[in-house]
Amino acid sequence: MLIHPEEILETIQMVSNENLDIRTVTMGISLRDCSNPDIDILNENIYKKITTYARDLVKTTDAVENLYGIPIINKRISVTPIAVVAEGCDTPDFSSVAKTLDRAADDVGVDFIGGFSALVEKGMTAGDLKLIKSIPEALSSTKKVCSSINVATTKAGINMDAVSLMGDIVKETAQRTADQGGIGCAKLVIFANAPDDNPFMAGAFHGIGEPECTINVGVSGPGVVNSAVRSLDDPTLGDISECIKKTSFKITRMGEVIGREVARRLEANFGVLDLSLAPTPAIGDSVAAILEAMGLESCGTHGTTAALALLNDAVKKGGAMASSSVGGLSGAFIPVSEDAGMIRAVRRGSLSLDKLEAMTSVCSVGLDMIAVPGKTPASTISAIIADEMAIGMVNKKTTAVRLIPAPGKDVGDTVEFGGLLGTAPVMPVNEYSSEKFIARGGRIPAPIQALTN
Repeated sequence: MLIHPEEILETIQMVSNENLDIRTVTMGISLRDCSNPDIDILNENIYKKITTYARDLVKTTDAVENLYGIPIINKRISVTPIAVVAEGCDTPDFSSVAKTLDRAADDVGVDFIGGFSALVEKGMTAGDLKLIKSIPEALSSTKKVCSSINVATTKAGINMDAVSLMGDIVKETAQRTADQGGIGCAKLVIFANAPDDNPFMAGAFHGIGEPECTINVGVSGPGVVNSAVRSLDDPTLGDISECIKKTSFKITRMGEVIGREVARRLEANFGVLDLSLAPTPAIGDSVAAILEAMGLESCGTHGTTAALALLNDAVKKGGAMASSSVGGLSGAFIPVSEDAGMIRAVRRGSLSLDKLEAMTSVCSVGLDMIAVPGKTPASTISAIIADEMAIGMVNKKTTAVRLIPAPGKDVGDTVEFGGLLGTAPVMPVNEYSSEKFIARGGRIPAPIQALTN
Protein backbone atom coordinates (compact mmCIF):
# COMPACT_ATOMS: atom_id res chain seq x y z
CA MET A 1 0.00 0.00 0.00
CA LEU A 2 1.46 3.38 -1.07
CA ILE A 3 1.43 6.02 1.70
CA HIS A 4 1.95 9.68 0.73
CA PRO A 5 4.32 11.78 2.92
CA GLU A 6 1.44 14.18 3.64
CA GLU A 7 -0.54 11.27 5.15
CA ILE A 8 2.42 10.50 7.43
CA LEU A 9 2.48 14.08 8.73
CA GLU A 10 -1.28 14.03 9.28
CA THR A 11 -1.00 10.77 11.20
CA ILE A 12 1.73 12.19 13.45
CA GLN A 13 -0.59 15.11 14.24
CA MET A 14 -3.46 12.72 15.01
CA VAL A 15 -1.32 10.64 17.37
CA SER A 16 0.31 13.61 19.12
CA ASN A 17 -2.71 15.83 19.67
CA GLU A 18 -5.92 13.89 19.02
CA ASN A 19 -5.55 10.51 20.80
CA LEU A 20 -5.36 8.40 17.63
CA ASP A 21 -4.37 4.83 18.42
CA ILE A 22 -4.65 1.21 17.42
CA ARG A 23 -6.99 0.20 20.22
CA THR A 24 -6.26 -3.49 19.83
CA VAL A 25 -4.39 -6.09 17.84
CA THR A 26 -6.32 -9.30 18.47
CA MET A 27 -5.05 -12.73 17.48
CA GLY A 28 -7.84 -15.19 16.74
CA ILE A 29 -6.90 -18.82 17.44
CA SER A 30 -8.97 -21.88 16.53
CA LEU A 31 -9.26 -24.38 19.38
CA ARG A 32 -11.36 -26.86 17.44
CA ASP A 33 -8.57 -29.45 17.43
CA CYS A 34 -8.14 -29.20 21.23
CA SER A 35 -11.35 -31.04 22.13
CA ASN A 36 -11.08 -34.06 24.42
CA PRO A 37 -13.54 -35.82 26.76
CA ASP A 38 -10.98 -35.55 29.57
CA ILE A 39 -11.10 -32.00 30.97
CA ASP A 40 -7.45 -32.13 32.07
CA ILE A 41 -6.25 -33.09 28.59
CA LEU A 42 -8.52 -30.42 27.07
CA ASN A 43 -7.01 -27.75 29.33
CA GLU A 44 -3.50 -28.94 28.49
CA ASN A 45 -4.27 -28.80 24.75
CA ILE A 46 -5.75 -25.30 25.03
CA TYR A 47 -2.83 -23.93 27.04
CA LYS A 48 -0.27 -25.41 24.67
CA LYS A 49 -1.96 -24.12 21.54
CA ILE A 50 -2.48 -20.57 22.80
CA THR A 51 1.04 -20.22 24.16
CA THR A 52 2.50 -21.64 20.94
CA TYR A 53 0.61 -19.39 18.53
CA ALA A 54 0.68 -16.22 20.65
CA ARG A 55 4.16 -16.49 22.17
CA ASP A 56 5.49 -13.64 19.99
CA LEU A 57 2.31 -11.56 19.73
CA VAL A 58 3.25 -8.90 22.27
CA LYS A 59 6.89 -8.69 21.15
CA THR A 60 5.85 -8.33 17.51
CA THR A 61 3.17 -5.69 18.10
CA ASP A 62 5.63 -3.69 20.23
CA ALA A 63 8.17 -3.83 17.39
CA VAL A 64 5.59 -2.67 14.82
CA GLU A 65 4.46 0.09 17.19
CA ASN A 66 8.04 1.34 17.42
CA LEU A 67 8.52 1.05 13.66
CA TYR A 68 5.51 3.22 12.74
CA GLY A 69 5.20 5.36 15.87
CA ILE A 70 1.51 4.52 16.25
CA PRO A 71 0.42 3.53 19.79
CA ILE A 72 -1.00 -0.01 20.05
CA ILE A 73 -2.93 0.10 23.31
CA ASN A 74 -4.00 -3.53 23.77
CA LYS A 75 -2.80 -6.94 22.66
CA ARG A 76 -5.55 -9.52 22.92
CA ILE A 77 -6.54 -13.06 21.98
CA SER A 78 -9.88 -14.48 20.88
CA VAL A 79 -10.59 -18.21 20.74
CA THR A 80 -13.26 -20.57 19.43
CA PRO A 81 -16.37 -20.45 21.66
CA ILE A 82 -15.52 -22.68 24.60
CA ALA A 83 -19.05 -24.16 24.69
CA VAL A 84 -18.20 -25.77 21.34
CA VAL A 85 -14.66 -26.85 22.24
CA ALA A 86 -15.60 -28.33 25.63
CA GLU A 87 -18.99 -29.78 24.63
CA GLY A 88 -17.85 -33.39 24.92
CA CYS A 89 -16.18 -33.07 28.32
CA ASP A 90 -17.60 -35.15 31.15
CA THR A 91 -17.47 -32.37 33.76
CA PRO A 92 -20.17 -30.41 35.62
CA ASP A 93 -18.81 -26.97 34.70
CA PHE A 94 -16.18 -25.27 32.55
CA SER A 95 -14.67 -22.84 35.04
CA SER A 96 -11.35 -24.72 34.91
CA VAL A 97 -11.14 -23.85 31.21
CA ALA A 98 -11.53 -20.17 32.06
CA LYS A 99 -8.63 -20.47 34.49
CA THR A 100 -6.54 -22.14 31.78
CA LEU A 101 -7.34 -19.29 29.37
CA ASP A 102 -6.39 -16.78 32.06
CA ARG A 103 -3.07 -18.53 32.74
CA ALA A 104 -2.24 -18.71 29.03
CA ALA A 105 -3.11 -15.03 28.55
CA ASP A 106 -0.95 -14.09 31.50
CA ASP A 107 1.99 -16.16 30.30
CA VAL A 108 2.03 -14.64 26.80
CA GLY A 109 1.49 -11.13 28.21
CA VAL A 110 -1.80 -10.11 26.55
CA ASP A 111 -4.36 -7.80 28.16
CA PHE A 112 -7.52 -9.88 27.63
CA ILE A 113 -8.65 -13.17 26.14
CA GLY A 114 -12.16 -13.59 24.75
CA GLY A 115 -14.12 -16.65 23.80
CA PHE A 116 -15.62 -18.02 27.00
CA SER A 117 -18.70 -17.96 24.84
CA ALA A 118 -21.76 -19.79 23.57
CA LEU A 119 -24.07 -19.33 20.57
CA VAL A 120 -27.60 -20.12 21.77
CA GLU A 121 -29.91 -18.08 19.55
CA LYS A 122 -32.10 -21.07 18.72
CA GLY A 123 -31.61 -23.26 21.77
CA MET A 124 -29.11 -24.49 24.33
CA THR A 125 -27.20 -27.76 24.34
CA ALA A 126 -25.92 -29.38 27.54
CA GLY A 127 -22.51 -27.82 26.84
CA ASP A 128 -24.02 -24.37 26.36
CA LEU A 129 -25.80 -24.61 29.70
CA LYS A 130 -22.65 -25.75 31.47
CA LEU A 131 -20.73 -22.81 30.08
CA ILE A 132 -23.41 -20.23 30.91
CA LYS A 133 -23.77 -21.49 34.47
CA SER A 134 -19.96 -21.37 34.82
CA ILE A 135 -19.76 -17.65 33.94
CA PRO A 136 -20.03 -16.15 37.46
CA GLU A 137 -17.26 -18.39 38.79
CA ALA A 138 -15.18 -17.95 35.64
CA LEU A 139 -15.28 -14.15 35.66
CA SER A 140 -14.86 -13.78 39.40
CA SER A 141 -11.83 -16.10 39.57
CA THR A 142 -9.93 -14.74 36.55
CA LYS A 143 -8.59 -11.33 35.54
CA LYS A 144 -8.25 -11.46 31.77
CA VAL A 145 -11.04 -13.75 30.58
CA CYS A 146 -14.03 -12.23 28.76
CA SER A 147 -17.34 -13.91 28.05
CA SER A 148 -20.08 -13.44 25.47
CA ILE A 149 -23.39 -15.16 24.78
CA ASN A 150 -25.27 -14.74 21.51
CA VAL A 151 -28.99 -15.13 22.30
CA ALA A 152 -30.58 -13.79 19.10
CA THR A 153 -30.16 -13.50 15.34
CA THR A 154 -32.31 -12.12 12.58
CA LYS A 155 -32.55 -15.62 11.10
CA ALA A 156 -33.38 -17.48 14.33
CA GLY A 157 -35.27 -14.98 16.47
CA ILE A 158 -34.68 -14.49 20.21
CA ASN A 159 -34.10 -17.36 22.62
CA MET A 160 -36.08 -16.01 25.58
CA ASP A 161 -35.09 -18.93 27.81
CA ALA A 162 -31.47 -17.85 27.37
CA VAL A 163 -32.42 -14.20 27.90
CA SER A 164 -34.13 -15.10 31.18
CA LEU A 165 -31.13 -17.13 32.33
CA MET A 166 -28.70 -14.33 31.47
CA GLY A 167 -30.51 -11.92 33.80
CA ASP A 168 -29.71 -14.28 36.67
CA ILE A 169 -26.13 -14.76 35.45
CA VAL A 170 -25.50 -11.00 35.27
CA LYS A 171 -26.83 -10.55 38.82
CA GLU A 172 -24.75 -13.41 40.20
CA THR A 173 -21.61 -12.22 38.42
CA ALA A 174 -22.06 -8.75 39.94
CA GLN A 175 -22.46 -10.25 43.41
CA ARG A 176 -19.37 -12.45 42.97
CA THR A 177 -17.32 -9.32 42.19
CA ALA A 178 -19.09 -6.94 44.58
CA ASP A 179 -15.81 -5.90 46.20
CA GLN A 180 -14.80 -4.39 42.83
CA GLY A 181 -18.11 -2.71 42.01
CA GLY A 182 -19.43 -5.70 40.05
CA ILE A 183 -16.57 -5.50 37.54
CA GLY A 184 -17.15 -9.10 36.44
CA CYS A 185 -20.13 -7.80 34.44
CA ALA A 186 -17.79 -5.50 32.49
CA LYS A 187 -16.31 -8.69 31.00
CA LEU A 188 -19.68 -10.15 29.96
CA VAL A 189 -21.63 -9.25 26.81
CA ILE A 190 -25.00 -10.55 25.62
CA PHE A 191 -25.34 -10.30 21.82
CA ALA A 192 -27.75 -10.35 18.93
CA ASN A 193 -26.10 -11.10 15.56
CA ALA A 194 -22.60 -11.37 17.07
CA PRO A 195 -19.83 -11.06 14.44
CA ASP A 196 -17.23 -13.84 14.17
CA ASP A 197 -14.30 -11.47 13.70
CA ASN A 198 -14.81 -8.72 16.29
CA PRO A 199 -11.43 -7.72 17.81
CA PHE A 200 -12.94 -5.68 20.66
CA MET A 201 -13.52 -6.98 24.18
CA ALA A 202 -15.49 -8.14 25.94
CA GLY A 203 -17.34 -9.61 22.93
CA ALA A 204 -14.50 -11.05 20.85
CA PHE A 205 -14.48 -14.74 19.92
CA HIS A 206 -12.94 -16.65 17.02
CA GLY A 207 -15.83 -17.77 14.82
CA ILE A 208 -16.35 -21.35 13.68
CA GLY A 209 -15.74 -20.36 10.05
CA GLU A 210 -12.51 -18.50 10.76
CA PRO A 211 -9.04 -19.81 9.76
CA GLU A 212 -6.54 -21.47 12.10
CA CYS A 213 -4.97 -18.19 13.18
CA THR A 214 -5.77 -14.64 12.17
CA ILE A 215 -4.93 -11.05 13.11
CA ASN A 216 -7.83 -8.62 13.50
CA VAL A 217 -7.17 -4.97 14.25
CA GLY A 218 -9.40 -2.48 16.04
CA VAL A 219 -8.69 1.18 15.28
CA SER A 220 -10.14 4.03 17.29
CA GLY A 221 -10.10 7.75 16.75
CA PRO A 222 -13.03 9.70 18.25
CA GLY A 223 -10.63 12.47 19.23
CA VAL A 224 -9.48 12.78 15.61
CA VAL A 225 -13.05 12.94 14.28
CA ASN A 226 -14.04 15.41 17.00
CA SER A 227 -11.13 17.69 16.10
CA ALA A 228 -11.93 17.48 12.38
CA VAL A 229 -15.61 18.35 12.87
CA ARG A 230 -14.82 21.27 15.19
CA SER A 231 -12.37 22.69 12.64
CA LEU A 232 -15.15 23.22 10.09
CA ASP A 233 -16.50 26.75 9.59
CA ASP A 234 -20.31 26.78 10.00
CA PRO A 235 -20.82 23.50 8.09
CA THR A 236 -24.02 21.90 6.87
CA LEU A 237 -24.73 18.35 8.03
CA GLY A 238 -23.65 17.18 4.57
CA ASP A 239 -20.31 18.92 5.07
CA ILE A 240 -19.91 17.18 8.43
CA SER A 241 -20.63 13.79 6.86
CA GLU A 242 -18.02 14.36 4.15
CA CYS A 243 -15.46 15.46 6.76
CA ILE A 244 -16.04 12.33 8.86
CA LYS A 245 -15.79 10.08 5.79
CA LYS A 246 -12.44 11.57 4.78
CA THR A 247 -11.10 11.33 8.32
CA SER A 248 -12.24 7.70 8.63
CA PHE A 249 -10.56 6.92 5.31
CA LYS A 250 -7.21 8.14 6.64
CA ILE A 251 -7.56 6.28 9.95
CA THR A 252 -8.46 3.04 8.19
CA ARG A 253 -5.45 3.15 5.87
CA MET A 254 -3.14 3.59 8.84
CA GLY A 255 -4.76 0.67 10.69
CA GLU A 256 -4.49 -1.69 7.74
CA VAL A 257 -0.77 -0.99 7.34
CA ILE A 258 -0.20 -1.92 11.00
CA GLY A 259 -2.40 -5.02 10.85
CA ARG A 260 -0.88 -6.46 7.70
CA GLU A 261 2.65 -5.94 9.04
CA VAL A 262 1.85 -7.70 12.32
CA ALA A 263 0.20 -10.58 10.43
CA ARG A 264 3.17 -10.89 8.06
CA ARG A 265 5.67 -11.06 10.89
CA LEU A 266 3.62 -13.66 12.78
CA GLU A 267 2.89 -15.67 9.61
CA ALA A 268 -0.83 -15.41 10.35
CA ASN A 269 -3.80 -14.50 8.15
CA PHE A 270 -4.79 -10.84 8.14
CA GLY A 271 -8.48 -10.81 8.99
CA VAL A 272 -10.35 -7.52 9.35
CA LEU A 273 -9.81 -3.89 10.16
CA ASP A 274 -12.52 -2.84 12.61
CA LEU A 275 -12.86 0.94 12.51
CA SER A 276 -14.88 1.65 15.63
CA LEU A 277 -14.92 4.99 17.41
CA ALA A 278 -14.31 3.57 20.89
CA PRO A 279 -14.06 6.41 23.40
CA THR A 280 -11.82 6.58 26.46
CA PRO A 281 -12.19 8.62 29.65
CA ALA A 282 -9.62 11.10 28.26
CA ILE A 283 -11.05 14.57 27.60
CA GLY A 284 -11.87 15.04 23.90
CA ASP A 285 -11.63 11.31 23.11
CA SER A 286 -15.40 11.11 23.19
CA VAL A 287 -18.24 10.10 20.88
CA ALA A 288 -20.58 12.40 22.86
CA ALA A 289 -18.21 15.29 22.09
CA ILE A 290 -18.53 14.59 18.35
CA LEU A 291 -22.34 14.69 18.58
CA GLU A 292 -22.15 17.96 20.49
CA ALA A 293 -19.72 19.36 17.89
CA MET A 294 -22.50 18.85 15.33
CA GLY A 295 -24.66 21.33 17.25
CA LEU A 296 -26.31 19.49 20.14
CA GLU A 297 -26.20 21.34 23.45
CA SER A 298 -25.82 18.06 25.34
CA CYS A 299 -25.66 14.43 24.27
CA GLY A 300 -29.07 12.83 24.79
CA THR A 301 -31.18 15.80 23.78
CA HIS A 302 -33.60 15.56 20.85
CA GLY A 303 -31.61 15.05 17.65
CA THR A 304 -28.99 12.82 19.27
CA THR A 305 -30.13 9.66 17.49
CA ALA A 306 -30.08 11.46 14.11
CA ALA A 307 -26.60 12.84 14.77
CA LEU A 308 -25.35 9.39 15.78
CA ALA A 309 -26.86 7.87 12.64
CA LEU A 310 -24.94 10.39 10.53
CA LEU A 311 -21.72 9.63 12.40
CA ASN A 312 -22.05 5.85 12.19
CA ASP A 313 -22.88 5.91 8.48
CA ALA A 314 -20.02 8.26 7.59
CA VAL A 315 -17.50 6.16 9.55
CA LYS A 316 -18.58 3.00 7.74
CA LYS A 317 -18.48 4.66 4.29
CA GLY A 318 -15.04 6.15 4.87
CA GLY A 319 -13.68 2.84 6.10
CA ALA A 320 -15.18 0.85 3.23
CA MET A 321 -13.67 3.28 0.74
CA ALA A 322 -10.20 2.79 2.23
CA SER A 323 -10.08 -0.99 2.56
CA SER A 324 -11.82 -4.14 1.37
CA SER A 325 -11.01 -5.72 4.75
CA VAL A 326 -13.26 -3.59 6.94
CA GLY A 327 -15.25 -5.87 9.27
CA GLY A 328 -16.03 -6.64 12.88
CA LEU A 329 -18.37 -4.01 14.29
CA SER A 330 -17.07 -0.82 12.57
CA GLY A 331 -18.99 2.29 13.58
CA ALA A 332 -19.46 4.24 16.80
CA PHE A 333 -19.50 2.79 20.32
CA ILE A 334 -21.49 4.42 23.12
CA PRO A 335 -20.11 2.93 26.36
CA VAL A 336 -21.26 5.29 29.11
CA SER A 337 -18.50 4.69 31.67
CA GLU A 338 -15.75 4.99 29.06
CA ASP A 339 -16.89 8.29 27.52
CA ALA A 340 -16.29 11.50 29.50
CA GLY A 341 -18.96 13.33 27.48
CA MET A 342 -21.60 10.68 28.17
CA ILE A 343 -20.77 10.60 31.87
CA ARG A 344 -21.27 14.36 31.94
CA ALA A 345 -24.57 14.05 30.01
CA VAL A 346 -25.91 11.44 32.46
CA ARG A 347 -24.98 13.61 35.43
CA ARG A 348 -26.67 16.69 34.01
CA GLY A 349 -29.81 14.68 33.19
CA SER A 350 -29.80 14.90 29.38
CA LEU A 351 -28.99 11.23 28.74
CA SER A 352 -31.24 8.43 30.00
CA LEU A 353 -31.31 4.66 29.62
CA ASP A 354 -34.32 4.95 27.31
CA LYS A 355 -32.50 7.43 25.07
CA LEU A 356 -29.44 5.18 24.98
CA GLU A 357 -31.68 2.32 23.83
CA ALA A 358 -32.98 4.49 20.97
CA MET A 359 -29.39 5.39 20.02
CA THR A 360 -28.46 1.71 19.77
CA SER A 361 -30.75 1.35 16.76
CA VAL A 362 -28.26 3.36 14.71
CA CYS A 363 -24.85 2.81 16.37
CA SER A 364 -22.59 -0.19 15.91
CA VAL A 365 -23.22 -2.05 19.18
CA GLY A 366 -25.67 -1.49 22.03
CA LEU A 367 -26.24 -0.68 25.71
CA ASP A 368 -22.65 -0.66 26.86
CA MET A 369 -20.96 -0.22 30.25
CA ILE A 370 -24.08 1.05 31.99
CA ALA A 371 -24.37 0.82 35.77
CA VAL A 372 -27.84 0.33 37.26
CA PRO A 373 -28.91 -0.03 40.91
CA GLY A 374 -27.70 -3.22 42.56
CA LYS A 375 -31.27 -3.98 43.68
CA THR A 376 -32.49 -4.20 40.05
CA PRO A 377 -34.37 -7.53 39.67
CA ALA A 378 -32.91 -10.18 37.38
CA SER A 379 -36.17 -10.14 35.38
CA THR A 380 -35.72 -6.42 34.67
CA ILE A 381 -32.17 -7.03 33.46
CA SER A 382 -33.53 -9.82 31.22
CA ALA A 383 -36.20 -7.46 29.88
CA ILE A 384 -33.59 -4.81 29.05
CA ILE A 385 -31.63 -7.51 27.22
CA ALA A 386 -34.77 -8.62 25.35
CA ASP A 387 -35.50 -5.07 24.17
CA GLU A 388 -31.98 -4.67 22.86
CA MET A 389 -32.02 -8.07 21.15
CA ALA A 390 -35.28 -7.11 19.40
CA ILE A 391 -33.64 -4.00 17.96
CA GLY A 392 -30.79 -6.09 16.57
CA MET A 393 -33.03 -8.88 15.28
CA VAL A 394 -35.48 -6.65 13.42
CA ASN A 395 -32.86 -4.26 12.03
CA LYS A 396 -30.45 -7.03 10.94
CA LYS A 397 -27.60 -5.52 12.94
CA THR A 398 -25.36 -6.38 15.86
CA THR A 399 -26.66 -5.20 19.22
CA ALA A 400 -25.36 -6.03 22.67
CA VAL A 401 -25.83 -5.44 26.37
CA ARG A 402 -23.07 -4.93 28.93
CA LEU A 403 -24.92 -3.96 32.09
CA ILE A 404 -23.54 -3.70 35.64
CA PRO A 405 -26.07 -3.99 38.50
CA ALA A 406 -23.67 -2.37 40.96
CA PRO A 407 -23.92 -4.11 44.36
CA GLY A 408 -24.89 -1.73 47.17
CA LYS A 409 -25.23 1.23 44.79
CA ASP A 410 -28.29 3.27 43.88
CA VAL A 411 -29.24 6.06 41.48
CA GLY A 412 -26.87 9.00 41.85
CA ASP A 413 -23.98 6.89 43.12
CA THR A 414 -20.84 6.28 41.08
CA VAL A 415 -18.86 3.11 40.37
CA GLU A 416 -15.14 3.53 39.76
CA PHE A 417 -13.61 0.88 37.49
CA GLY A 418 -10.42 2.71 36.51
CA GLY A 419 -8.35 2.52 33.34
CA LEU A 420 -10.18 2.32 30.02
CA LEU A 421 -13.35 1.14 31.82
CA GLY A 422 -13.68 4.54 33.47
CA THR A 423 -16.41 5.73 35.83
CA ALA A 424 -20.08 4.71 35.74
CA PRO A 425 -22.81 6.91 37.19
CA VAL A 426 -25.64 4.63 38.37
CA MET A 427 -28.68 5.19 36.12
CA PRO A 428 -32.34 4.58 36.96
CA VAL A 429 -34.39 1.77 35.41
CA ASN A 430 -38.15 1.56 34.96
CA GLU A 431 -39.61 0.42 38.27
CA TYR A 432 -42.58 -1.45 36.76
CA SER A 433 -42.21 -5.23 36.57
CA SER A 434 -41.47 -7.34 33.48
CA GLU A 435 -41.32 -10.56 35.48
CA LYS A 436 -44.39 -12.26 33.99
CA PHE A 437 -43.30 -11.52 30.45
CA ILE A 438 -39.80 -12.91 31.00
CA ALA A 439 -41.13 -15.99 32.84
CA ARG A 440 -43.15 -17.06 29.79
CA GLY A 441 -39.93 -18.18 28.08
CA GLY A 442 -39.87 -19.86 24.67
CA ARG A 443 -38.68 -18.12 21.55
CA ILE A 444 -39.65 -14.87 19.87
CA PRO A 445 -39.86 -15.96 16.21
CA ALA A 446 -37.60 -14.55 13.54
CA PRO A 447 -39.07 -11.48 11.81
CA ILE A 448 -40.30 -11.43 8.23
CA GLN A 449 -36.97 -9.78 7.33
CA ALA A 450 -35.34 -13.19 7.87
CA LEU A 451 -36.99 -14.60 4.73
CA THR A 452 -34.36 -13.51 2.23
CA ASN A 453 -33.79 -16.67 0.16
